Amino acid sequence: MGWIYLLLAGLTEIGWPLGMKIAQESSTKWPGLLMAVFFLITSGVLLWLAQRDIPMGTAYAVWTGIGAAGTFMIGVMFFNDPASLIRYLGILLIISGVVVLKLAH
Repeated sequence: MGWIYLLLAGLTEIGWPLGMKIAQESSTKWPGLLMAVFFLITSGVLLWLAQRDIPMGTAYAVWTGIGAAGTFMIGVMFFNDPASLIRYLGILLIISGVVVLKLAH
């Protein structure tokens, strides 16, 4: 069950930077901030639940890896964030590290 919590924690980790991005516009400032707080709390609680079964260092690395890769992809797809081969390589290295941590558990 810990890995399910951790996967959900990583996915909800994507929500708070997205909320912060949405909050950059004055017309969506408060909904974006509320979204960010909601996802930050949800992600934190799910990480806490995951750490019952998964070592802290592994859980944190996987959580941030999912969040970083997911946030990068959302930025590229929806906010015209820069995308280059080297940036994709960086995300691939993050994902590879997460896979290695999972396999070593």
